[in-house]
Amino acid sequence: MKPSLSRRDFLKTGSALVISFSLAPELAFGQAKPAALPGSLGNNRMLDSWLRVDADGSVTLFTGKIELGQGIGTALIQIAADELDVDLKRIRIVHGDTALTPNEGQTAGSQSVENSGTAVRFACAEARDILVNAAAAKLGVAASALSVSDGTCTAGGKSIAYWDLAADANLKREASAKIKPKPASEHKWVGKNVLRRDIPKKMTGGAAYVQDVRLPGMVFGRVVRPPSPGAQLVSFDEAAVKRMPGVIAVVRDGDFLGVAAEREEQAIRARELLKKSAQWKESASLPPSGDALFEHLMTKAKSVDSVVSEKTSATAAAPAKTLNATYTRPFQVHGSIGPSCAVAQWREGKLTVWTHSQGVFPLRGDLAKVFATDPANVRCIHAEGAGCYGHNGADDVALDAALVARATGGRPVKLQWMRDDEFQWEPYGSAMAMKLSGGLDAQGNVVNWTHEVWSHPHNNRPGAPDGVNLLASWHLEKPSKAPTPADPPLPTGGGERNSIPLYDFPNQKVVKHFLPEMTMRTSALRTLGGYSNVFALESFIDELALAAGADPVEFRIRHLKDPRAKAVIEAAAQRAGWQPNAKGDGSHGRGVAFSKYKNLACYVAVVADVEIDRASGKVRVTRAVAAVDAGQIVNPDGVVNQIEGGIIQSASWTLLEAVRYDRTRVTTRSWADYPIIHFGDVPQVEVVLLDRPEERFLGVGEGSQGPAAAAIANAIAHATGKRLRALPFAPERVKQALA
Repeated sequence: MKPSLSRRDFLKTGSALVISFSLAPELAFGQAKPAALPGSLGNNRMLDSWLRVDADGSVTLFTGKIELGQGIGTALIQIAADELDVDLKRIRIVHGDTALTPNEGQTAGSQSVENSGTAVRFACAEARDILVNAAAAKLGVAASALSVSDGTCTAGGKSIAYWDLAADANLKREASAKIKPKPASEHKWVGKNVLRRDIPKKMTGGAAYVQDVRLPGMVFGRVVRPPSPGAQLVSFDEAAVKRMPGVIAVVRDGDFLGVAAEREEQAIRARELLKKSAQWKESASLPPSGDALFEHLMTKAKSVDSVVSEKTSATAAAPAKTLNATYTRPFQVHGSIGPSCAVAQWREGKLTVWTHSQGVFPLRGDLAKVFATDPANVRCIHAEGAGCYGHNGADDVALDAALVARATGGRPVKLQWMRDDEFQWEPYGSAMAMKLSGGLDAQGNVVNWTHEVWSHPHNNRPGAPDGVNLLASWHLEKPSKAPTPADPPLPTGGGERNSIPLYDFPNQKVVKHFLPEMTMRTSALRTLGGYSNVFALESFIDELALAAGADPVEFRIRHLKDPRAKAVIEAAAQRAGWQPNAKGDGSHGRGVAFSKYKNLACYVAVVADVEIDRASGKVRVTRAVAAVDAGQIVNPDGVVNQIEGGIIQSASWTLLEAVRYDRTRVTTRSWADYPIIHFGDVPQVEVVLLDRPEERFLGVGEGSQGPAAAAIANAIAHATGKRLRALPFAPERVKQALA
């Protein structure tokens, strides 16, 4: 992979319609606040931040959202092609480059199509209007008389193409969002299955990932992390490491240890010797494990308590029956198949980093803080990583590479974590406890509902206003301050995400117990608290349905008012062949669950079939049927891909995954210590799409994990009559419950 062009060189390639990039200027004192703009246009208001038209007949899109394997690049190209009236093949896209693209923060929360897609739609609609009016003036006709086909404007036998209008149209202006995008009836590409741009090189062994980057003169790096949180480096044998073949630099800065070598295997061997020779002072600082962890979280850990939602009714009947249940989730890792990696190079006091960070601009800001430099001296260029699913080690390894690269005399350093680095030091998905209570009236309707959730933070990414969220920065001789722990506020939420029921319960209360102190480092794992809360909420709905003597599908629909919510449940049940009040046979069962992700994104209902080996306790999900309402669907195959992946990932989380540790060290260090689902256990997945072309985009990437987990839990209870409330449902836990 060659280094990316500089911003200046990039803008010089071809006779561009636009010649510079700029964000909306800072408001002068007393100036009126600008009008709100849709999607990410609000923070990136200049049209030329989003697209350019070149004399070579191409269009380049710029997006701050990055390709994580979710197909966002293809979807954005489809949206742009429709609004501009150009063919897909003319459009190329640049993702996440702090020198070139708009700042869209993090690619997270299933918001790429919602935010970037909406911005691209309005920006391209307005750009088309500017281009068509310029063409009309050039041809001496009314703009309304022109037809546009693949960028060529035609009227009365005369024509001119977008690419011929560089001197007559100017996109270097602030977007107004006053040009209405096309109705769905006029879309040629949106709503169609379009082959993904990112897939071919991944399937053919091309340079798809940051792990594949090769630069001239590049050397290879590794780090040696402390053996446990809070450990302090006492000594190591620097001289012995420096004598090793190929070693060109050994870097120590406080408790940070790194090495660079000419070849990768030499760097790995040097790391082994560094690790073997290093002496550390450790302390027992980790929380209890197993069931004792959740007792600790709920009764002993310091919490900041808040009422998330509360509703009361003076007319609701008193409950005739009350149920209580507690559900738990352990610490879990991202489990990226490719360990975190970055390439860094220093030249003349400026740093360039190739990174699979989900937020190149926030990363740039934190790197600038660590190195006490202006952010303009740091460029972060996105390159895909082999696995993501939230805030893994991508940002941390970028700093590691930059620290080692300071010692290589300007040569670029590719630094990759080893598997034990990844398991021991990436930010985990927080352990959580959810305590629910529900009351049924004499007719079997829910009249009272409470949901309490205990959770550590779910968002310790770079970009916090105070401090630095990069691992090595806390280990340096002059350490950075770690930011104040915080969670995303509602309406998206962190630990409380999806804890507010969408069901129509007359009395309800949701309480969040935020646990800011983290001896186990936590941050964003895909869905944040949504996976755990939906697992608990939808499991408890099934428990209440059973207590009411009601069918789980009918019980849910009875308590819902939202017709779109009802529709996905009905569609999933119909496709799955749901039989009301069917009985499990002890080894085979079926469960259903539903959520609207974040209570404001896609609607997903899942019906899961399970098969249980009672002798071993192993649970296998044999089939999962999902129905999805994501508003207007841009690429149906892309939505299906995301839902399938989410269900499979959720099956792995739900049945197998948990971090193991003692009071001093994390003991999960390899795949042998952290089992994940195997190909042979992947369920058959069927996805029903409920396309609503006149509705807004709804994020879909994290929509199926929560309902899949609850559907699996409900299927196990349906099969065996035993309710499992502690994740994961590993064989030993299932066997114990059945005994």
